[in-house]
Amino acid sequence: MASEADLDNEDFSYAADQVLVKQYLDDIHEPEAMSEEEKNARKEAIKQLLKEEDAVLVAHYYTDPEIQSLAEETGGCVSDSLEMARFGNDHDAQTLMVAGVKFMGETAKILNPEKRILMPTLEATCSLDVGCPADEFKAFCEEHADRTVVVYANTSAAVKALSDWVVTSSIALDVAEHLHDKGEKILWAPDKHLGNYVRRESGADLIAWDGACIVHEEFKARGIEDLRAVYPEAAVLAHPESPRAVLEIADRVGSTTQIINAAEELPNKQFIVATDQGIFYQLQHRMPDKEFIIAPTAGSGASCRSCAHCPWMAMNVLERLEQSLREGSNEIHVDPELAKRAVIPLERMLNFAKSMKKTVIGNA
Repeated sequence: MASEADLDNEDFSYAADQVLVKQYLDDIHEPEAMSEEEKNARKEAIKQLLKEEDAVLVAHYYTDPEIQSLAEETGGCVSDSLEMARFGNDHDAQTLMVAGVKFMGETAKILNPEKRILMPTLEATCSLDVGCPADEFKAFCEEHADRTVVVYANTSAAVKALSDWVVTSSIALDVAEHLHDKGEKILWAPDKHLGNYVRRESGADLIAWDGACIVHEEFKARGIEDLRAVYPEAAVLAHPESPRAVLEIADRVGSTTQIINAAEELPNKQFIVATDQGIFYQLQHRMPDKEFIIAPTAGSGASCRSCAHCPWMAMNVLERLEQSLREGSNEIHVDPELAKRAVIPLERMLNFAKSMKKTVIGNA
């Protein structure tokens, strides 16, 4: 469990993340670079396969711009993971090609059990997901059986099945306030920084699992302040998975979609953005007249763990996407009994959001 001191310490290290990234860098096979002609040919092949397989492409904001644009061109969806799954539920296609990380594919399967869910790769994971093993988390819950278990969407199906609520970053605070008003104490997992933000803003009695996103944990307030000196008119937009010191100097704190909306709403022409740089495709596409600058991380080049881009999101490439569609490989399966338990906290959140007339968006 992360103590309050740990939650508020920007430099508190989550060593397991370093191990995960090292394993990724050591083991992953990167497809060879393609020429523009090869890329275009592969895109056309994917478009044809989508038609042949009665499939639709749903992509996360953090995937490569080529994947996002392909989803848009083919009538798919570019959004956060829960909206990706909900889009798939509403779409007539019987196959969903989910470009993102594994828990997103699992969420899509839980909400769409009758559909085939494919992914470009099943190796694309998430430090929050892997850093919260279901067996260890179950023991943690049993130690604090008097608390309501609230888990972030960035978790495995097995962890979701242990929870009372699943939340996204856009509705986490509303749910915490609701539970706090009812006098319920909260056990939060897995992101300690988002848990810290929710605890501080809601006043809830909240204890948190000790997890962190390798991308957002690297943003540093000092570096952002230095960058702000160069761009004094820039507004700072930050995702709540970032350390507290970063959130305290941000002009807006919000989910991926909320960051995009804030950039559209604010009058500033320049923005320093503290989230995965994959979001820049949408920001620049929607607001070509504005300038977006990535917030500095803890290091640069080989000295930073993520350099503001999730290494697992980067595994979603055209070559793997085409291969999965062509072969029917990398299909997501969730045990039906596990899915029945995992869908309960998901539906609880969706019903709560509906009662608030709030759109549920925003997990990373």
